[in-house]
Amino acid sequence: MTEPDKKDKICLIDSNIWLYAFIETQNAVKSGIAKSVIQNKDISITVSTQIINEVCVNLIRKAHFSEEKIRELIENFHNKYDVIGIDREILLKSSEMREQHNFSFWDSLIFVSALYVDAEILYSEDMQDGFAIEKTRIVNPFK
Repeated sequence: MTEPDKKDKICLIDSNIWLYAFIETQNAVKSGIAKSVIQNKDISITVSTQIINEVCVNLIRKAHFSEEKIRELIENFHNKYDVIGIDREILLKSSEMREQHNFSFWDSLIFVSALYVDAEILYSEDMQDGFAIEKTRIVNPFK
C-alpha cells in the first residue's frame, strides 16, 4: 500500500458503516451516507482486522454472503486500504482505555487502533459521537 497523501485525513471506519454500505436493504438513507463516507476521496481509510472480521461475520449472517464473496471482500480490503492488525500493544492500551473511559472491550480495540494509526476521525454509529483523545475524534456520520 502506498503512503497516504499528506493532505488526506486518516480515518478508521467502524463495521456498522461498512455494513450499511454493503447491505442496502437495511436503510436506504444510511446506506447512501455510508457509501459517501467510504467513497470520500479526501480521506485515507484504514481498516482493522477486527472490523474486517465483524463485517464478514455479519455479511454471512445477514446477507448470506458465500465464502467465495467473503474471500473476495477480504482481498479487496487488503488491496484497497491500509489494514492494521491487533497486537499486544493495542490490546494493552485498550485495557487502559476501558479502565479510564468505561469503553466496551470491542469499542476500545477499535478506538485504540484508530489512535495507533494517527486517525483523525473514527466513523462509528455506535460509539460516543464527538468523544476525542489526542487527535482522534469519533464522528457519527448519520447525525
